[in-house]
Amino acid sequence: MRFSPLLCYLLTPSGLPAGVAAFLVLLAAKQRAMETAMIQGGFGAAVAPVEVVPLRYCLYARKSMESEEAQVLSIDSQIKEMMLLAEKEKLDIVALKRESHSAKEAGARPVFNEIIEEIKTGKYNGILTWAPDRISRNAGDLGRIVDLMDQGLLQDIRTYGQKFGNNPNEKFLLMILGSQAKLENDNKRINVKRGLRARAEMGLFPGMAVCGYLNDKRKGHECELLVDSLRASTMKQMFEKVGSERWSGRRVYAWLKNDAHFTSRSGKALSLSNVYNLLRNSIYCGVFEYPKGSGNWYTGKHQALITRDLFEAVQEKLNEESRPKKKFQDFTFTKLMICGVCGSGITAQEKQKGLADGSINFHLYYSCCKSKDRACKNPYIREDRLIEQLLALLESISIDEIGARHLIEKEVSRYNKLRAAMRDGSEKAKADEIDVRRYAKYLLENGTLPEKRELLGHLKGRIVLKDRKIALEN
Repeated sequence: MRFSPLLCYLLTPSGLPAGVAAFLVLLAAKQRAMETAMIQGGFGAAVAPVEVVPLRYCLYARKSMESEEAQVLSIDSQIKEMMLLAEKEKLDIVALKRESHSAKEAGARPVFNEIIEEIKTGKYNGILTWAPDRISRNAGDLGRIVDLMDQGLLQDIRTYGQKFGNNPNEKFLLMILGSQAKLENDNKRINVKRGLRARAEMGLFPGMAVCGYLNDKRKGHECELLVDSLRASTMKQMFEKVGSERWSGRRVYAWLKNDAHFTSRSGKALSLSNVYNLLRNSIYCGVFEYPKGSGNWYTGKHQALITRDLFEAVQEKLNEESRPKKKFQDFTFTKLMICGVCGSGITAQEKQKGLADGSINFHLYYSCCKSKDRACKNPYIREDRLIEQLLALLESISIDEIGARHLIEKEVSRYNKLRAAMRDGSEKAKADEIDVRRYAKYLLENGTLPEKRELLGHLKGRIVLKDRKIALEN
């Protein structure tokens, strides 16, 4: 009996997706071609004897950990039932494979992929499993199985109540049942989304409770949020400190960690990014967006921890923090030194001071940026005094320790040749030539920012600033 694609479509409860229907039409065409070839080969031609290939089976038991397969037999139960079937029908089982993995995505199951490879090597040519949907719930893996049957590598598939041999009709039925399993998955996904959207319209938050709330676990109260009595007051204080007292998110983070010793339900301290995400979450004022980024807003039935006015004030403060700061000013020595106390980098800031005569003095100060220790006490140093110490450092170290020596010597040589060309040809360069050390000091005092950085960047060591003193460490 040959199955018509239209008949199979009508027998399917909910209809098939367009891609699956197209595949079935192609399979039906292939079926007709194979039958035609069989009929044509039967007239006027000697029929060659068919070699009987012994069937060797792999028993494959699979159960997904997802809730929709809660009613499927456990893996051990599947194995027990199929072993009884194999004993009854005298099937030769040469391998047993078990797997706990969803079959929704093609190529995602490692044990199933292993079975495909072993069939290709000829280890076995049959599969024994509880039901067709144990093999696949997606078109990709199902297509791989049918391809193996077309190549003659897979001869037989046995389930608890059905048999699928390597012939057009039974392969077609296998594709129908496999496609129906995929259709069930697709429909479940649509139904779940529709159910969550309906809950959101009822004011119920369809997701895990955020910090400060708990999910109601009572039957019939799913998606309802309860106030977490241990953490709700701290969450409210967090919003008040930002919205009313104008605290920054980083200051709130330090307060939660060091003063409040606040932890989440899992017992872990909140990260800085978590703090900002919570401060941006509107669910605390009684409204939420679902799905996130969709623009669909709902008023929740849960108890709000803060007012909408306070939430808006918090957003205004956070937006101020995220606004572009003034243009970055690049300072000469910031990237060339580290703090000798905590190991952080060195930053700089410009200060101005008004004098009695009405003029203004500008000074540049270098200090620890405190990235590794917020409580670092390493004092600042003025740039003019820093340069004095750098000059003294160049005076105290050996010439070989000036790693840029070859660059300086090249520049000095060019300068000396220029001076010689401008003098009388008979006069040899008797003038004092600029030595490496003097030129290095000249660059440090009068060079451009790139020249100063290149010079100090080639020192054979690391410049460390500690207690307003610098040192060269190897």
